[in-house]
Amino acid sequence: MQAPQIVKSAQALSHVEETRFGLWFLQTETWTRHVLERALKDLTRLLATGGALPDSYPVVADVGCGFGRSLPKLYHRFRPRRLIGMDVDGAMLDASAREILSADIQAELIQCSSDSLSLEDNSVDLLFCHQTFHHLVEQEKAIREFYRVLKPGGVMLFAESTRRYIESWTIRYLFRHPMHVQKTAAQYLALVRDTGFTVPPEAVSMPYLWWSRPDLGLLERAFRIAPRPDAEQTLINLVARKPL
Repeated sequence: MQAPQIVKSAQALSHVEETRFGLWFLQTETWTRHVLERALKDLTRLLATGGALPDSYPVVADVGCGFGRSLPKLYHRFRPRRLIGMDVDGAMLDASAREILSADIQAELIQCSSDSLSLEDNSVDLLFCHQTFHHLVEQEKAIREFYRVLKPGGVMLFAESTRRYIESWTIRYLFRHPMHVQKTAAQYLALVRDTGFTVPPEAVSMPYLWWSRPDLGLLERAFRIAPRPDAEQTLINLVARKPL
C-alpha cells in the first residue's frame, strides 16, 4: 500500500502551535491509552445509548487528527467507506500518513484549519473532534464549520478539556493554548447547542479522570480519598446530532 497523499489548503491557518513537550506527549502510549482510547470508549457508549449503529457512517472525518493515532481506531470502530484525517500541521499529517500505512488502512489526509474545512456542505456522516477545540482561536467559526459539513442526521463526537483543566499550572507550564477562548463544560455544551446541534442530556458525559485532576489522582489512589462531588468539571464528552 502506498502512503496517502496530503491535500494542502491555501487558506489561512489560525492556531496556536504546541510546545515540544506537547508534541512528544501526543505520540506516547500514555496519551493513546489513557486519553484517546478512553474518550473513544466513552463516546461509543454514548452513541450506543442513542441507538446508533456503527455501520451507519460511510464518511467519517477526524478534525485535528494530529499524529494519526485515532485514524485506525475510527476505521476499525465504524468501518467507513471514506475516512478523512484533517489537521493544520503538515508535520503531523506526515506522521499520520505513516500511521495509516503501518495500520494498512485506507484514509485521506487534508491540511486545513478547523475553522475553514476543505470539505463540501453536507458531506460527512460522523465527525470526530478529540482534544482539538481548546487549541482553536476561532472556536465559534469552527463549530459552524462542523455543522456545515455534517449531513442532516449526521453525528459529531466531541471530547474536550475544559477551562478548569487548561488553566491549571501544570498544563500552563507544559503546553501552549489560546487562554482567552477556554470554556467551562457548560459553555461548551451551550456552544454546541446554540449552533443548532441536538444534544440530549443522556448524550453528555463529564468524566473526572485521574490525569485531569490537580493531584493526578494521587489522593484517591494512595489514600482512598474520593474527589469532591462539587469539583469543577475538567472534561466533557458529548454526542451531538445535526437535525434532519
